[in-house]
Amino acid sequence: MSPAKIVKSDAVNPQPELIKEAAAILRAGGLVIIPTDTVYGVAADASDQKAIDKLYQIKNRPKDKPFALLIAEKDKIEELGTDIPISAYKLIDKFWPGPLTIIVQSKKGGKIGLRMPDNQVALKIIAEAGVPLACPSANLSGKAAPANFTEAVRDLKDVVELAIDSGPVKMGLESSVVDLTLTPPEVLREKALKKEEIENTLKKKAILFICTGNSCRSVIAKALLEKRLREKNRSDVEVLSAGIMMLGGLVASEGAKAVLAKEGIDVSAHRSQRVTRGMINKSDIILVMEMLQEKRILELDPEVKNRLFLLKEFAKIEDNGQMDIEDPLGKEQDFYEHTYYLIKEAVERISNII
Repeated sequence: MSPAKIVKSDAVNPQPELIKEAAAILRAGGLVIIPTDTVYGVAADASDQKAIDKLYQIKNRPKDKPFALLIAEKDKIEELGTDIPISAYKLIDKFWPGPLTIIVQSKKGGKIGLRMPDNQVALKIIAEAGVPLACPSANLSGKAAPANFTEAVRDLKDVVELAIDSGPVKMGLESSVVDLTLTPPEVLREKALKKEEIENTLKKKAILFICTGNSCRSVIAKALLEKRLREKNRSDVEVLSAGIMMLGGLVASEGAKAVLAKEGIDVSAHRSQRVTRGMINKSDIILVMEMLQEKRILELDPEVKNRLFLLKEFAKIEDNGQMDIEDPLGKEQDFYEHTYYLIKEAVERISNII
């Protein structure tokens, strides 16, 4: 086989023609040395068994040691994995794109390792190829993983079709690996990320408040719970708020600002955001203000049913069986006051539960 074609690439804005060339080689069953955020890797189409067999051969790697796969979008985990735990979404939200490989149950049976690298060359090649890439470090088994291009082509330049040089990588260490199929999850390899950082992320709870426009009710609930957690010296809970409407970037309503000002809370910096599946998936408890929002969230992801509650379920105030906390937007300030006390009572109970 002829020596690899060697091409230099801009690390931030790789040449489109180079991306297309690399993707075409991969789709044709070839191998390409590419940069990632951790080390240089040698990539192959994970769906092409001949390419994978060749990768095992040149790496001199035992076939009972599977390759982790690189993906270009977070949502791809749901196409490749099954029974994905909340812990996976917590880690994805915190560390992807980045130097963490997570192991989950594979839809094809067994386990699968997945990672989304923080490297534009790699991400664009994966996206253009249209397939996940097996991409172990570009070195022979037993040798140090290459942090620069010279090291990457030292042993493999004669067995790959293309080698892309984009300069030194960010990390210079291989990704850390955590197995989420185990209970509790186990850090199998501590490299670019420290074990403590991974474990702290896994331990942290996420509480998500949802209303319609994310300008009043969910803002009040989030602010009150954050204050209560500070009073309890709790730093192990992340509090989020969002709305089901399309609009984003709106400020908190004047009524919400006024009731929270009595608590010494300033929410002038708040900007509304629309709820995403990522927020839903990583949240341990999801609290909505109305049944309409509950229905919408279940449409987005039926699997969260056991984590989804109406906020009023946690309040002792009886209101003729009405379980919605009505939207105060556009109403008089006394309605905001009633809404505020209702939310405050529910939040107090929640703060004692989590």
